[in-house]
Formats: sequence, structure tokens, C-alpha cells
Amino acid sequence: MDGWQRVFVLHGRPYSETSLLLDLFTENEGRISVLAKGARSRRSNLKGCLQPFTPLLVRWSGRGAIKTLRDADPISLALPLTGSVLYSGLYINELLSRVLEQGTAYPALFFDYLQCLQILAASEYTPEHALRRFELALLANLGYGVDYLHCAGSGEPVDDTMTYRYREEKGFIASLVVDHYSFTGRELKSLAAREFPDSVTLKAAKRFTRMALKPYLGGKPLKSRELFRQFVCKKPEEKEN
Repeated sequence: MDGWQRVFVLHGRPYSETSLLLDLFTENEGRISVLAKGARSRRSNLKGCLQPFTPLLVRWSGRGAIKTLRDADPISLALPLTGSVLYSGLYINELLSRVLEQGTAYPALFFDYLQCLQILAASEYTPEHALRRFELALLANLGYGVDYLHCAGSGEPVDDTMTYRYREEKGFIASLVVDHYSFTGRELKSLAAREFPDSVTLKAAKRFTRMALKPYLGGKPLKSRELFRQFVCKKPEEKEN
């Protein structure tokens, strides 16, 4: 690739003695893997910037599965994610690494991702709203075309007070059964709008996105969730260290 492109580092790991193997989310080419030769050496000017949550301009070359990094310049300082919000950022990075195919462009999702990070960095409150909106945007970009506003059985618009049971690959069908797979019409409308005015609709959104993302993630648990559980289980004095 000859031109510069906006990217974020999703994940990086050491490669050989001085290099890094990076998983990048790019604006125009989606998720790609690049080898940053010598990026871990003392003299490398890339050492500090190839980190998650730092907006970058990047150039790379190569036609194989793993490209070679040529240049990288930070556009700005890293978005300040700390505490529980840091784990939220790690979570969405892991989601993208796990579910996006390499080399498939998702330009709209790139800006959904950037917006999510900006909200997480600026928010003093729970990150739940931003995470649920991003998960729904991710599902939409993956081609998950469920209709939240109509009963999949009758085609009728959903009613706020009625219950609809989710059926994979079909949608939401009116049902008298109330269980983990059931949602009210009001909750479905909040999913369609990606707006969660209260704890009931927010919890319903989390339940649905977990359900809908499961086929994409397979049986392998998310490392970021386990890290977050360890974080919240620490005693208050340990969290500050």
C-alpha cells in the first residue's frame, strides 16, 4: 500500500528479538496483520506509538497474509482509557480481532469504533451504553439483518407490551413463553434505535448482543472478560496499585 491510512492497533505481540506482530483495524482495508521490524529495539522511534487506542497514520507493503510496516505516525495522543473503561476498550478490540475477517473493509464500522473509544474516554459513567451501541453496529456490519420492529411470524409491527421470542436465523416471533430468549416490543424498539432509556432496556440489549455474537465467537471465552472479572474482584486497596 503506497498511501497513508488511518488505523488503530487492536493487539500486538513480540516477534523475534526486536520486532512486533500487530493486528490493525484500518479505515479502508479492515483488519490486517503487519510485522513491525525492529519496533522493540531501543533506537526505534515507533516503540511508544504502536499501542492500542492511539490514532495512527500508517503505511505498509506486501501481498501476503502478513504485511510489512513501513511508517507510522501518531495523529494524536492515545485516548485516555483507565480503570474499568480500559477493560471495555480491550473488550471491543478483542471482539474485532475475533470476528472480522482479514482484508474486508468496514469503513462505517471504523468510525463507530472511533466514536465508541471517544465516548469511553470522555465518560465519567458506566460504559454500558457505548458498548451496546458498538456491538449492535458490529452485528449490522457483519450482515446480521434481524428485523427488530416486526414479528417474524406475522409481519405485524411489534407491540410494546407483547413478548417476542428470538429464534436464530428467523427473528423475533410473538410468544407467550417468557425466558432468556424473550423480549418485549418496547425492548426491541430500543434495540432498533440503539437507545436505552433505562436499566430494563439496557439489560435486554446486553442479553441480546451476547446471544447474537455467540455464533461469531465460538466456544472460546473472551480474555478481556476474564481480565475484567479479576479487576472487579480485587480489594479496593489492590485496585489502586
